[in-house]
Amino acid sequence: MAEQSAMYELMYIINPVLNEEQTKDIAARVSKYIRENGGDIKEVVEMGSQRLAYPIQKKRNGFYVNVYFAHTDGDFVAKFDRVMRINDEIMRHMVLRFDAKMMRHYEAQKAERAAQPAPEETEAAEA
Repeated sequence: MAEQSAMYELMYIINPVLNEEQTKDIAARVSKYIRENGGDIKEVVEMGSQRLAYPIQKKRNGFYVNVYFAHTDGDFVAKFDRVMRINDEIMRHMVLRFDAKMMRHYEAQKAERAAQPAPEETEAAEA
């Protein structure tokens, strides 16, 4: 019997003092780690720099990234949690396993993002 993949959401905050290239590199490394360990990335949403609810490491802002992925190995999350903790550039992270309600919410958000025009399209239409 084939194992069924569980769907997960990873949200992490990258240190805001890093430049754009370093931030993109960290996001790429996180995605690569998930893929190399048997994960199937469905979507990566970079939400950009946002103000934190409270200071973390004396910083008031952080670069937010959400990664939606499927994985069959339940032990992966514990191993992945360790990798995220030892990375100094990642200020906070959280991994959630989807239930039916979260899956419906994710599908609705995905449809809403698909319906919105890309920023490049909006700028081209205004010019």
